[in-house]
Amino acid sequence: MTKNIFIASAEPYTGKSVIAFGMINMLLAKTQKVGYFKPIIAQDDREKKDLHVEAMLDYFSLPVNYEDAFAFTRQEMLHQSDTETTGDIINTIISKYKKLEDNYDFTVIEGSDFLGEGIAFEFESNALMAKNLGAPVLIVVSGKNKTASQLFKTAINIYRNFLLRDVQVLGVIANMVNPDEAERIKQALTNQLPPELLIAVIPIETGLQSPTMKEITAALNAEVLFGADLMDNQVDNFVTGAMMLPNFLRHIKDNLLIVTPGDRGDIIIGSLQANISANYPKIAGIVLTAGSLPDEPMIRLIEGLQTVIPIISVQKGTFETTTTIGAIHSKITIDNKKKIALAIDLFERYVDIKALDDKIITFNYKGITPHMFQYQLVKWAKSQKKHIVLPEGNDERILKAVEKLVAQDIVDITLLGDPAEIGAIIKRLGLNLDLNAIHIRNPAVSKHYYDYVETLYELRKTKNVNMEMARDMMTDVSYYGTMMVYKGDADGMVSGAVHTTQHTIRPALQFIKTKPGVSVVSSIFFMCLPERVAVFGDCAVNPNPTAQQLAEIAISSADSSAKFGIEPRVAMLSYSSGTSGEGEDVERVREATAIVKQRRPDLKIEGPIQYDAAVDPLVGQQKLPGSEVAGRASVLIFPDLNTGNNTYKAVQRETGALAIGPMLQGLNKPINDLSRGCTVDDIFNTVVITAIQCQDI
Repeated sequence: MTKNIFIASAEPYTGKSVIAFGMINMLLAKTQKVGYFKPIIAQDDREKKDLHVEAMLDYFSLPVNYEDAFAFTRQEMLHQSDTETTGDIINTIISKYKKLEDNYDFTVIEGSDFLGEGIAFEFESNALMAKNLGAPVLIVVSGKNKTASQLFKTAINIYRNFLLRDVQVLGVIANMVNPDEAERIKQALTNQLPPELLIAVIPIETGLQSPTMKEITAALNAEVLFGADLMDNQVDNFVTGAMMLPNFLRHIKDNLLIVTPGDRGDIIIGSLQANISANYPKIAGIVLTAGSLPDEPMIRLIEGLQTVIPIISVQKGTFETTTTIGAIHSKITIDNKKKIALAIDLFERYVDIKALDDKIITFNYKGITPHMFQYQLVKWAKSQKKHIVLPEGNDERILKAVEKLVAQDIVDITLLGDPAEIGAIIKRLGLNLDLNAIHIRNPAVSKHYYDYVETLYELRKTKNVNMEMARDMMTDVSYYGTMMVYKGDADGMVSGAVHTTQHTIRPALQFIKTKPGVSVVSSIFFMCLPERVAVFGDCAVNPNPTAQQLAEIAISSADSSAKFGIEPRVAMLSYSSGTSGEGEDVERVREATAIVKQRRPDLKIEGPIQYDAAVDPLVGQQKLPGSEVAGRASVLIFPDLNTGNNTYKAVQRETGALAIGPMLQGLNKPINDLSRGCTVDDIFNTVVITAIQCQDI
């Protein structure tokens, strides 16, 4: 079951608010804990509340603080897009949303409004937001001023554009549709769109489209002269009072707004009289233009009437005033409960609520985006704070990563090295890193040194290690850091920024050793590709694994994948797919696949299979039709180190993918190796995944 839904459009004024009000009302009938989030609000000034968000929170008494209900104003979003990367923006939105999501059973997310500059940018950002928040989309399209054909094409195009961006769609709602065309449009959409989609068509409702006198007054920046208590009057039509009175009276319609210069006393008096006459429809109000006001006797007459319709005054001329009125788009605001009730009623009448509820219950979001994955990793690491030792304490990249780790309070850190030297580097780099917030140990003068030497000697004396050798080995930061983990003085270790892989993991193999039932230590990378996260193994440790070792690597990698929230679909890679190829290397992969199937029948696995058949749905279907893995592989096992190491680096460089790792698998306690070309982000991410591994110990 999904815990959220994203209401999205690709054009302005689609009436998304009707769907949002209806959705929340539907959900509150099933659960009390419903949240609301609008990543980008139309309001430009943070000091003034967004009227739509305010109405949503107030009407349903949702326990969401206003500031928590959005991430950016429109202007902030456009400014951020100029100064920051899209990834930074998405990370901010995810972080804000996740804090909200944790407190609610279900959250309704409403996309941006496509107003003003940046409209082209908004569709892309809405698709990105929906995808990275793991929310299925409910598409809303407007039928206002569109033919049935135009509406149909718009709906199909928006749906296909979301699919092209791998965004999952729950349904399509055509709103504000000509009632005479409603049934034909619904049938056309049902015939052309996939049967699993919810399809709804909502006819246009005048009561929601028509602005109130209050909205018109605000849009015109007008002064209220009379009738301040009737500003909720609904305006369905407007007319310019520039003709003779008898002719003007023929144009009066229900809920009419009259626009006329203030010196047209005949029109004003005639309108007031018509409003109280049983023979004429109700008049909504009068706008007096050009800054002209009625004469004093006229004012006295109006003041003496028992019922006075709203009369407002503007400085602008009649033409400019009517143009502004014609461009007003009515909003559902906090003070118009009638409109909110009407919106909910429309939703309930024209949307199959049971079908929508069933789709929400049965919907499972597929995949995980890189931003979601990285956010989840940090959150997971924070849930049980662990202690990580970093032996290369005087490396600048290490210290910059530690600054980020400490600032976010993710882990406790011990650095190995000379405290004075490390302190000097921190000062030179200008890092905001308090030395009191971390531990620094110099192995040779540490109070634990002799205890560690004794332990190492006892562990390795049968391997011809004498006491003098043990003392010398324990001055090595890799041995000292590994011993900290062995003794429980740290939960895990990350090294390799300046040391080789062999130097980093040799001590772990000597006395941390492998888990029961595991004969080979292997590694995986979490490859954060532009649209998904895949697991690559083994790209760092085993040069030429046997079939048995390859099977073990596959099982360990699948378990690691599941542990980190990625559904394992294992592809055993080779230069041929299925039964098409022959040769020693192919047979080794085929044998390894058979071993995995025997040992772990619960795993979805395919092999041998080529890389393109593993990740491309079309190629996968052609080469291995009916396979659960082909075209959808999430765990890719390479046949040897040469292939794996080169492939992960090629994918990383050519696609801009973030490679998190390598993460070592199979050791009794977490020890992880960095590449000597690692970045600050690489170190940060490797420490985070190491901390998560520690939570299983």
